Amino acid sequence: MSLSLASFVQHQARMAPDRTAIVMRPLTLTYGQLDAMANQVAHGLRALGLGPGDHLALSCPNTPHFPIVYLAILKLGGVVVPLNVLLKPAEIAYHLEDSDAKALLVFEGTPELPMAQMARAACDQVPACRHLIVLTKDMTAPSPVEPALTLGQLMHGQPPVYDAHPTSPDDPAVMLYTSGTTGQSKGAMLTHLNMVLNAIASRDMLAPALEGAPRGDVNVLVTLPLFHSTGQTAQMNAAFAGGWQLVLLPRFEATAVLAAFEAEQIHCWVGVPTMYWSLLDCARRHDIDIARATASLRLCVSGGAPLPLAVLEAFERATGARILEGYGLSETSPVAAFNQLARPSKPGTVGLPIVGCEIRVVDEADRPVPAGERGEVVIRGSNVMKGYYKRPQETAEALRGGWFHTGDVGILDADGYLSIVDRKKDLILRGGTNVYPREVEELLLTHPAVSLAAVVGVPDERLGEEVKAILVLRPGATATAEAIVAWCRERMAAYKYPRTVEFRDSLPIGPTGKVVKRLL
Repeated sequence: MSLSLASFVQHQARMAPDRTAIVMRPLTLTYGQLDAMANQVAHGLRALGLGPGDHLALSCPNTPHFPIVYLAILKLGGVVVPLNVLLKPAEIAYHLEDSDAKALLVFEGTPELPMAQMARAACDQVPACRHLIVLTKDMTAPSPVEPALTLGQLMHGQPPVYDAHPTSPDDPAVMLYTSGTTGQSKGAMLTHLNMVLNAIASRDMLAPALEGAPRGDVNVLVTLPLFHSTGQTAQMNAAFAGGWQLVLLPRFEATAVLAAFEAEQIHCWVGVPTMYWSLLDCARRHDIDIARATASLRLCVSGGAPLPLAVLEAFERATGARILEGYGLSETSPVAAFNQLARPSKPGTVGLPIVGCEIRVVDEADRPVPAGERGEVVIRGSNVMKGYYKRPQETAEALRGGWFHTGDVGILDADGYLSIVDRKKDLILRGGTNVYPREVEELLLTHPAVSLAAVVGVPDERLGEEVKAILVLRPGATATAEAIVAWCRERMAAYKYPRTVEFRDSLPIGPTGKVVKRLL
């Protein structure tokens, strides 16, 4: 049996080649053009001696280059290794060496982020990565570094038709590196079956809310990075499976997103909690009519971290669009649970397991805990990775008993809805008692002066760890640390309220929009 993640675009190009696939003004690409360009790149890669089973790294922001190259590698029968575009040369070299990448295809970058130059320095440290290919904005421009081919040179003279390699369902399609917050990042091997089924499930969960728009006119705005699992599966691949239009923004910037909602008549958008907060804050500070800007918006999705209930309710009130929360990890392709349209949503939960996926909450001995009790979330199903690349012991530990152990603390209620309480590694152990930072953050966000909150554990000689809150205040608001502590003391148990408070102008936000707590 043959199965390829690239088949979505091949099918759309066959059925409706003139339908728009990619929009990044002033450029638009139809499905026919997208497929043809990917075919040319696949021919060029094969001409370099690359072929089925080879690992090819891709470092590119949200530009049309990403889907073109991504599809080409899949057609070749290779494995896509997406890299975070913010990595420095030593970090790039680690990923190239760890993944056994034979080539790196990299966006040229900007003066502020010279990606091609950093990639060249990284490749010089990894002789096994034999080919550096630079994705220039202007396809006719020369490479900014030598020696390196450009994507234009790779495609030149190549035919627009390619006989894709017949990959099997269990063949790896994508190697997604985990965030590495608990050590060196690991490559999660995701198969064509993992990725295809998760993209179809994502499409099918979104589609009912988008049926009112003409099929060729469903506009999906992508601001999450495509090198990340959610951007890839729940947006790019789900859109390709549905024949929808992808509107690309290279990075999240609140005013640009609000403008794109209106100008491109966006129907669906996926964000992380900090993005929802930023849109509300931007509209308030700049007096933007957010209801008008989002008039076409039918459905939003939040993932990556729990969405504070106050932010969810404020966004839905302001826009009229429904937000559905979901949950997943790189190792689960990524979607594992979702508040689906066919069932009532439970705000504060991440919904029910998706089709083909089972979820349990277990204790330290891997025994299921009763409904309503906390434990570690474990997952099994068609979405779970094949394993970590070249890490048999870590794979065996993560997949022990046939279940993927997520490291997340969750609760399953009596109806099977999952709530994520926190990451196990983020738990604060204060005097032998567990404090869940998210619970404290949720309360802090109800304070009238608080705009953004992060709660972390800090060393304490007596208790081991003490609770600290790091806050961003609303524009024009004032508060003292003593007043915040007193306010919290009145509203939560003595063991969990923060004893120290720090005010900042901003919190460190990673490329996927999450607060990077390890930097705090």
